[in-house]
Amino acid sequence: MNIITKNFKALKELILYKPPEIPSPFVLGEKEEGRPEPVSPLDQIHADADMHASLLRCAERLAKALEKARKILTQPLRTETLASLAKELEALQEQQAQLTPLLQAYNRKQDPLDQTVSTSLQENRLMLERLYNLPANKDLVMRELTIPGTPPVAAILFFIDGLIDKDTINLAVLQPLMLLGNTHRQLYDGRPTTRLITEYLPSNQVRTATTFGDVLDSLNLGDTALFLDGVSEAVLLETKGQEHRSIDRPQMEQSVRGSQSAFTETLRVNTGLVRAILRTSDLTTEISNIGVRSNTLCAVMYLHSLVNPRLVQEMKRRLDGIKVDHVTSAGALLLQLIDHPMLPFPQALTTERPDRVAAALLEGRLAVLLDGSPFAIVAPISMFTLFHTGEDFSFSWIAASFLRLLRFIGTFLTLTLPAIYIAISYFHQEAIPTDMILAIAAARERVPFPSILEILMMEFAFELLREAGTRIPSLLGPSIGIVGGIILGQAAVSAGIVSPITVVIVAVTGLASFAIPDYSYSYAIRLFRFVLEILAFMLGLVGVACGLLALTALLCSVKSLGVPYLSPVAPKTRAGYDIVLRGPIYTQELRPDDLNAQDRRRQAGVSRQWREEPPAGREE
Repeated sequence: MNIITKNFKALKELILYKPPEIPSPFVLGEKEEGRPEPVSPLDQIHADADMHASLLRCAERLAKALEKARKILTQPLRTETLASLAKELEALQEQQAQLTPLLQAYNRKQDPLDQTVSTSLQENRLMLERLYNLPANKDLVMRELTIPGTPPVAAILFFIDGLIDKDTINLAVLQPLMLLGNTHRQLYDGRPTTRLITEYLPSNQVRTATTFGDVLDSLNLGDTALFLDGVSEAVLLETKGQEHRSIDRPQMEQSVRGSQSAFTETLRVNTGLVRAILRTSDLTTEISNIGVRSNTLCAVMYLHSLVNPRLVQEMKRRLDGIKVDHVTSAGALLLQLIDHPMLPFPQALTTERPDRVAAALLEGRLAVLLDGSPFAIVAPISMFTLFHTGEDFSFSWIAASFLRLLRFIGTFLTLTLPAIYIAISYFHQEAIPTDMILAIAAARERVPFPSILEILMMEFAFELLREAGTRIPSLLGPSIGIVGGIILGQAAVSAGIVSPITVVIVAVTGLASFAIPDYSYSYAIRLFRFVLEILAFMLGLVGVACGLLALTALLCSVKSLGVPYLSPVAPKTRAGYDIVLRGPIYTQELRPDDLNAQDRRRQAGVSRQWREEPPAGREE
């Protein structure tokens, strides 16, 4: 090998094609939409094989029963053994009826969840193994046991690891059935499941199920399913024990003098928090499933004698009409329920505070809670509801009204301040004093960009800082937001990119946006602010007025679960003392008129009746 041959070999390997030594990468093939998967002959063969295997298992069970009968007949006859044999033959007869060719063909076309529980333990075990993809799936746990009695009863216990409390299963299920069992008890004397539930199981919630769909719903919630040999029912025992976060302080809706508890991700904990505030039998909780594949629990809470029944019917109709695989959060569920999902304005209240939910229920509203979400949805609402907080009634009416005025002023400044500045800069310079005009012109002398571009750049930077402060760790978020805003504004002014008046306008606008209590409403106002800025750049104050008029007309057409969004202003209804300003608490006599509650009055005409009585210790 000399230098010539080495160069020739390298050139040959470079030019000539050489198959790769590594296998080709995995590429997921495309599936044509709208065309169902063809049923292969192999699938048909497997289905027939399963049917024949079921018949063979039934035949083996019948053979064992006949052998048992032969042994019994060769021995002295006993009443207990004859009753046991009769019960076993009855179960075999029922299993054989389920395995007729006509019924097997019907079950093959039917959803497995709609099939009934078999009298054979083996058939039930195989069905659950097929439904839960065993043995690949390690979540489902199977426990075989024998319940002492005359005769002994074979049984199988199924539960999902991670959703149950093991101590509850050991102490409330296995121990009563196995260790504390009475060998003289006769479960087959009558209905076995009824005797088992009423006499031997101390679990607080026990029920029966006849279909595998009901069994799977309970297993997925953390219950335990018990199957008995020869019984075509499953006993479902409440053994929930899923780990969950403890009750913590509100993170998004902090208050100074209000409640300090917030919802968690567990549905029953959240409903308990609301019921701990409203300790009345009138509080109704209806639970349904949302999501075709996830079967997420969803609760609708209301006061039965107070809420308008049509609101309950409409909410249940909308929840039943949601056909999706999974609902990830309360926000995703809200977008499925509202009338105008394309609008950014919130059409229902999303809160993490149980006291706000309780107050809304007392007004005649509905609350929707989703398992796995620490937020509750309150509907219907009006736009003015979004300016209220949970602690408004913890202060005097003068202080609460002043705070509400601050929120309305902050919302107005957030929406219109940059647009008004742009309109005056381009079209209406005569609207401000001459000295201020000269000061603004001197400050903008070195700025190479027009006012509209200045405003948009600084607002984009402010929104970027806001989003960055939200996404980074909580310990660094406020520091980076404040320091970044100061450094960025000072550097932009020093570099001559923006003028100081622009920094002041954007800073005041951003500060005013934090006064809006509802985050979703604040987000919608910030979005529409950009629309007003474009209109101000094109048409001046006329454009701002046209934008506000269009926004008002849009909000007048919006409804929240059938209730006008701007009520009681548009349409005009009887308004109470809790719309813009908050009147004294003893004057809050009537509930909102737009909800049409069954009981309009929330307190007596004279709530402070102690003022009409003589003081303690003095008689008149």
